[in-house]
Amino acid sequence: MAAHHHHEPQGADLATAAQATLEKSGEQWTVMRANIFRALAGFDKPASAYDIAEAVSKAEGRRVAANSVYRILDLFVGANLARRVESSNAYIANAHPDCLHDCIFLVCDTCGQTTHLDDDRITRGVRLAAEAAGFSPVRPVIEVRGKCATCD
Repeated sequence: MAAHHHHEPQGADLATAAQATLEKSGEQWTVMRANIFRALAGFDKPASAYDIAEAVSKAEGRRVAANSVYRILDLFVGANLARRVESSNAYIANAHPDCLHDCIFLVCDTCGQTTHLDDDRITRGVRLAAEAAGFSPVRPVIEVRGKCATCD
């Protein structure tokens, strides 16, 4: 299957799906993790750990350190709850955390809007090419930079 569509929960449903996925991996869904996920999911563009720390700090009325946010984001990426946009050092919430795919991002250089695509045909080809070159791919990430339809 080249590409497929998912039911993409939003809001509380997305947080519930993320919680279930994290707990299924053997991790706990703590208040801080819930707050960080909620903040991450609230951004309409990729957010840095500093952006997320600021949003959580405002919501909680106390300072939350970016280092704490980075650790939780690393956990989220490993558990498939978030995706890291490598070129921006920023993160987006995974809209379907119960489904694992390699990342293809379309990143607008003008407005920063980032679209995540699932196309297993393309990413399988990248994995096969890497393996043919004697490389063991762990987490392929493909980023295409350019202009979105709105900015074009």
